[in-house]
Amino acid sequence: MTRHFNLIICALLLLINSCKEAPKKITDSIDYNVYLTPVENEMLQLTQEDFKFWEEKLEKEPAQFPYMVKAAASQSQLFKETGHIEALIQAEQKLVQANEKTNYNTPSYLRALARNYISQHRFQEALAILKKAEIIGEGLSATQKMLFDVHLELGNVDKAKAYLNKIENYKDFDFLIRLSKWSDHNGDLDKAILYLEKATEMVESSQDKWLMQWAYTNLADFYGHNGQISASYNYYLKSLKLNPNDAYAKKGIAWIVYSYERNPKEALRILDAIMVQHKSPDYYLLKAEIAEYMNDYNAKQTYLESYFAEVKNDYYGHMYNAYNAILYTEDLNKIKEATDIALTEIKNRPTPQSYSLLAWAYFNYGDAKEALKIMEEHVANKTYSPETLFHLAKVYKANGKVKEAEALKEELLKSTFELGPLMEQRINNI
Repeated sequence: MTRHFNLIICALLLLINSCKEAPKKITDSIDYNVYLTPVENEMLQLTQEDFKFWEEKLEKEPAQFPYMVKAAASQSQLFKETGHIEALIQAEQKLVQANEKTNYNTPSYLRALARNYISQHRFQEALAILKKAEIIGEGLSATQKMLFDVHLELGNVDKAKAYLNKIENYKDFDFLIRLSKWSDHNGDLDKAILYLEKATEMVESSQDKWLMQWAYTNLADFYGHNGQISASYNYYLKSLKLNPNDAYAKKGIAWIVYSYERNPKEALRILDAIMVQHKSPDYYLLKAEIAEYMNDYNAKQTYLESYFAEVKNDYYGHMYNAYNAILYTEDLNKIKEATDIALTEIKNRPTPQSYSLLAWAYFNYGDAKEALKIMEEHVANKTYSPETLFHLAKVYKANGKVKEAEALKEELLKSTFELGPLMEQRINNI
């Protein structure tokens, strides 16, 4: 009787443990498989035709700078559709030519070039160009909106707020998405979602498919950060219904499958499908993380090698500096290289996140005191970025500031979906 009772208890314990470990299923491959099969990309085809049209016109009339701007717009769209960095750089070259021919005196051309620089993370150059456009004044509101974006990216918080006040209009989509971004920057995710939801309603009523797609994927991101994983998944699907080739939405679903459902093999399958049609070094980084989660360190090494082979391309410039600094610090133990990159990032973009890269390099080199000094001066109470707060918590703990570390740990445990399973393990060890 006792043996029979013990067997029942063991069975119940096994059942309870398996229930705890079983991932919560939100996604269904039936929903997204249709988007993983390579199909004709209508948007890409139209963009290529548009580019060819303007290129042919330029061949006949090389001095026509409006044609250069049109061709550049097509190339920028090609970059979005394919991920080919060459298209973005060629767009920059044409925009520089057009601005040179107009003596940097046409605000719409200046904004187009600034937009290109933003895509390349060349924020200081974008700022200089936008200041020229602001002085000229034509289309001032459009310029001020971009000045908000750039100042926020550069960590110039007061200036960003000043430009946000200048463009205030709660009936304007562009203002609402920036107010949403501002709320997120200040750690108020609920308000960020509220403003983005209002902006989404606006574009849905206008039936602007491109803006709807942008709004859906950004809402999906915010919902995910807020723990509303099902809503996040549904909005990625809504974006894919508008554009079946939306690589960003597919990657978002891959992250849900990996980080929330803990199904790494399926996540890799989705990423493989994306990479057939879209190119970006980011995919190799995510694959490397998933491989580590699966304890497949050979595969991780292969993916990292592929990543570094991609970002060696000079066209990427400083776009992957933050990723590289972390990899040099944590995976390759090249602290000198990590420090150099962090200092470059601080020069280009003096944000708390950039200073955190430098502090993290010092910390991993064994200089916890210098790391704390940097963190307390440039990072603490200045950002809500979960990865940055993780670095801060580790530095606090190493310097005996246990209470501060524990408080951050409590916050970080709310961001485990955003940070992923590997980071969750590291957070639990704080």
